[in-house]
Amino acid sequence: MREAVLAIGGVDSSGGAGVLRDSATVGALGGVARVAVTAVTAQNDHAVSAVHVMPADVVVDQIEMAGSVGAVKIGMLATAAIVGAVATALPRAPCVLDPVLMSSSGHMLLDDLGLSALLERLLPKVDLLTPNVPELTALARRFGRADEDHHVCAALLLQKGCRAVLVKGGHAEGKASEDHLYLPDRPRVTFTAPRIDATLRGTGCRLASAIALHLANGDSLDHAVGAAKNHVHKELTLARDMASASMVGAPHG
Repeated sequence: MREAVLAIGGVDSSGGAGVLRDSATVGALGGVARVAVTAVTAQNDHAVSAVHVMPADVVVDQIEMAGSVGAVKIGMLATAAIVGAVATALPRAPCVLDPVLMSSSGHMLLDDLGLSALLERLLPKVDLLTPNVPELTALARRFGRADEDHHVCAALLLQKGCRAVLVKGGHAEGKASEDHLYLPDRPRVTFTAPRIDATLRGTGCRLASAIALHLANGDSLDHAVGAAKNHVHKELTLARDMASASMVGAPHG
């Protein structure tokens, strides 16, 4: 029997991110996806034109009706009410939280009270937090730390109850993309892949949902992160190759 992953998050009408992207990733890797929708958004690669937030009790109903799952991946939560509801209704399964604070186009997707609730109520229940660098520093600032040192910020989140933090290196520069896994009882682990010159929205969703599926299958955290990073690298390579092919085939004026 294939393991199921519950994806909790928003619906991106373009399919580039959110639970549609989570579902596609889980399916591509041989798993079964179930979803609990927190918000319906109208968006594409360039802008978010509308957001309709689900009532918190409806989110809880979706989680309960999803049944038994092997892991949970959480993305967009929108409001403090939804954060609290999800924290209360979480299934007993490994949980990966991708802290979606804003869209790639700059639209805020979690309000101020929601961010406070995420740190206070949900963070201590999470097995892995997967912030990019801007998200990492934003979360640390909420605890009164303006330190730009990623090691310090990750250590602070671990002290606040998160079991592990994976700091994604996609926003950094250099020839390699390095993600750093921090745990409270062992040295940092670094996952490296060649940096691909490609644009692909929803890489955070792909990574977190792939990790969740591997955890659902019983893999160790290290193996889950490594396998998920390999999957995202392949997706980026494909996006680059498709963009190159389209440029070659484009008519010349």
